[in-house]
Amino acid sequence: MPFKTTKAAAPRLPPLQKIRVRRPDQPQANPCVGIMTSMLGCWASSGYSAQGCMALEQSLRACMDQAKPKDQKKNTINYHLMRLYPNIRGAKKIDK
Repeated sequence: MPFKTTKAAAPRLPPLQKIRVRRPDQPQANPCVGIMTSMLGCWASSGYSAQGCMALEQSLRACMDQAKPKDQKKNTINYHLMRLYPNIRGAKKIDK
């Protein structure tokens, strides 16, 4: 009696025209958003000119006055995917 293998056949993926990562350069979240949310909540609960919100207002001003970080280098993942894709996909068949 022959032995049967239990391995499943490897799934074959359909051919892709190109490989591309969508939006590789995601913008960084603003670090002052949390402080501003706290300050707006404080103003909503105790009024606009409340003295209890002064510390939050000062910390928000300090956060907003900080220098912005330098622009980050653009992500090159799509360039490298396009460059290496022929090696991944293999040679094309030539129709005659």
